[in-house]
Amino acid sequence: MKKSFVILASIFLLMSCDPKDFQRVMDTVGSGLLSNQDISNGLKEALQLGVGESVDFLSAKDGYYNSAYKILLPEEANKVINGLKIIPGFKNLEQEVIKKLNQGAEDAAKKAGPIFIGAIKGMSFNDVMDVLMGEKNAATTYLHNSTYNPLYSEFKPEIVSSLNKFGALDLWANAVNKYNSLPLVKDVNPDLADHVTTKALIGLFDLVEKKEKGIRSDVSQRSSELLQRVFAKQDS
Repeated sequence: MKKSFVILASIFLLMSCDPKDFQRVMDTVGSGLLSNQDISNGLKEALQLGVGESVDFLSAKDGYYNSAYKILLPEEANKVINGLKIIPGFKNLEQEVIKKLNQGAEDAAKKAGPIFIGAIKGMSFNDVMDVLMGEKNAATTYLHNSTYNPLYSEFKPEIVSSLNKFGALDLWANAVNKYNSLPLVKDVNPDLADHVTTKALIGLFDLVEKKEKGIRSDVSQRSSELLQRVFAKQDS
């Protein structure tokens, strides 16, 4: 009797929904007594879990530097490195700059969490269902579309501040000025902060996507009963 009442109550609550949303919710309610709020909370919990783990990993000491997401110098910087190798004091330039670039990215990555969380909390129920029943990277795609520009705007000033804190920009400026003073070379001045910001975000979204695919495909990564129940709908 109680089960019938819950289902009927859900039907009346959802009568004003779009027919497609109504059917998707009723399929889920009928198979596991999940309300639309349960579904929304479960998907958002999964996203916050994946985002939180990604941000924690990359913002930790050497999170970028000692991982597959290590940020290297832009291609146009190679001629500066190669041109200065024989000059005393610049032998280890590339290694030193790369270390500082990654320290800056790790420092700035801490700012990503609140932006991601804001986008997740702002998801409509239709957004939630589209992500839940979408492609294996649907959540990452949603977050990329919703947060990339705000993340870039937040990240770049932090990158600049962090690069300054670790001395990366001064080190690079000295190297570029020295290179540009050499005879018969074409001046270079690549935007190091833009390069680091872009690469840092590429790494962040790639890791978020891996976390998403893990939760979708590996039952053991669904760390709560609600996650297990909600993603059982995706599995069916």
